[in-house]
Amino acid sequence: MANQNQNGYADLEKQMLILHDHEEKHFMSSEIVRDVILGVSDGLTVPFALAAGLSGADVSSSIILIAGIAEVAAGAISMGLGGYLAAKSEADHYMKELKREQDEIIAVPDTEAAEVAEILSQYGAEPHEYGPVVNALRRNPQAWLDFMMKFELGLEKPDPMRALQSAMTIAFSYIIGGLVPLVPYMLIPIATRAVVASVILTIVALMIFGFAKGHFTGTQPFKSALQTAFIGAIASAAAYSIAKLFQAYHH
Repeated sequence: MANQNQNGYADLEKQMLILHDHEEKHFMSSEIVRDVILGVSDGLTVPFALAAGLSGADVSSSIILIAGIAEVAAGAISMGLGGYLAAKSEADHYMKELKREQDEIIAVPDTEAAEVAEILSQYGAEPHEYGPVVNALRRNPQAWLDFMMKFELGLEKPDPMRALQSAMTIAFSYIIGGLVPLVPYMLIPIATRAVVASVILTIVALMIFGFAKGHFTGTQPFKSALQTAFIGAIASAAAYSIAKLFQAYHH
């Protein structure tokens, strides 16, 4: 019987370790995928619309290329900085709430213990079932604090490298996406011809990206592909039409 109990505990510990590793990898990958989606989607759309708009103004491919590269550089810096500040704000918020929760555990432990009991009761645990859990947490302040942060506030401990990682991922993704609509202007000197190739290339890239985004986010890949391509097409058509209207007005 003792051996069976020991084996049971060993299996349980092994399962807990596997579960912890799975959750951590899933959390990190979802953050990275979100940053890549944010960077590539803006990178494909904004320079694409800019290039289409300038093509509508009848400027040369070299001017469009220079403006496009400048926009990609500025956009990558801006988006990367935005990602950094957002992740830094999340980390600062976590630390602020951690300090507040830590102070409450010390100052009003009975109130915090009652909150633990209430949380567990919401999951269907009875008083005789969650009582030992509450007592176990009270004996381990660090575990108690971790429990309150996760289950009361719904906050995960942020990775200390998350802000820098987010900034680099978003910026790099923006550059990759932003260069796609500019490639035809590098190869075709006549802007009116380059814009056609740019539209075709970018729409295909948007569809591929939309399909991949749908796959990773769990939505319908084909629907996501069409929606993403449609948004990019609308943006470029609007920019091109506005440029043509201004050109006609000035003439």
